[in-house]
Amino acid sequence: MAYDFDTVIDRTTKNSAKWTLMKQLTGLDDLIPLWVADMDFAVAPEIVEALKERAAHPIYGYTVPPEGYHTGLINWMDKRHNWKGVEKDWIVWTPGVVAGFTIAIQAYSQPGDKVVIQPPVYYPFKNQILNTGRQIIENPLIDKGGYYEMDFEDLEEKIDDRTKMIILCSPHNPVSRVWKRGELEKLAEICKEKDILIISDEIHNDLILGDIKHTPTAIVSEDAMQRTITLVAPSKTFNLAGLTNANAIIPNKKLREDFKAQVSKGSGHSNIFGMVAQDAAYNKAEPWLDEALDYLRSNLEYFEEFLAKKIPQLKLYPLEGTYLAWVDCSALDMDDEELNEFMLKKAKLWLDEGTLFGTGGSMFMRFNLACPRATLEQALENLEKAVNQL
Repeated sequence: MAYDFDTVIDRTTKNSAKWTLMKQLTGLDDLIPLWVADMDFAVAPEIVEALKERAAHPIYGYTVPPEGYHTGLINWMDKRHNWKGVEKDWIVWTPGVVAGFTIAIQAYSQPGDKVVIQPPVYYPFKNQILNTGRQIIENPLIDKGGYYEMDFEDLEEKIDDRTKMIILCSPHNPVSRVWKRGELEKLAEICKEKDILIISDEIHNDLILGDIKHTPTAIVSEDAMQRTITLVAPSKTFNLAGLTNANAIIPNKKLREDFKAQVSKGSGHSNIFGMVAQDAAYNKAEPWLDEALDYLRSNLEYFEEFLAKKIPQLKLYPLEGTYLAWVDCSALDMDDEELNEFMLKKAKLWLDEGTLFGTGGSMFMRFNLACPRATLEQALENLEKAVNQL
């Protein structure tokens, strides 16, 4: 490999949330953190060099996007995701994807309106719906023998006149499904019939580990194109979450104007370094991503084989997209509180509890596999030892 993913980098002295919040949030200081979704890999050197070059200029005032900011994203969506014809004007900057769907909730609904989510799902969806005074409609995913599917019948039944939108997680976090085109077409058809918007969180769109392609929701039909707000960012793909930079792709002019109007009400100004990093990522760092994906697939294979051979009590669900493994721990015969205590105090692992993700998350744990192999090996050895002592 041209890039190094094996070196274990000490993040404890640089205010990493993943590492330095350990004692504060768990009361322990000897854990392996595999919780929050950022990578323990060094950022692509092409991005680092671009940031160094910009940092060398001693003025960090208000900024506008670099020359390659929009064209880089346009070309990326075409090449990596077959979304052809994205126009520069469709791209609206946001200070992150969470901010993006919060802006969308505020722009396209009123307090008391309803928003659909599909749990178990990324918990800020629920938090931001409630924080903005909207109501939640849960359309839980169906677990069909270890493989999740959307419940379209339930969705059609639950949408009413107060329902304004669905927030779709695509690829899905935490269950790691990459939705097939046919599934997205069916979802889009229901949204057309019910006249609701689709807020499509596609932040994990580049992190496809299974033998499947990511399909942007907006491209499945012309109507979907006109009712979908697509949220993308280089943050998960290139490990840039601390630079708070994301994009909403909004082909519909009226929806775009409403979104921009909401942004202007208080979302702040763009981040110089976030924009420089995105420019470099999409225009120069694709080779790094291709190698990172190979490394992640290798980590997944190791994780899967280790569980199957040495900890068969734990069931790994198929990991199609994201670098987040969704693991059923129900065979350990604990309740959720006991399971979390076991992982923290016996296995010495800091994971995301399945209950964080809402309905359907009980007895699951989410493991972040974006770490050097040595870290993953130690984590699994800890887990095997703890399970064998039960």
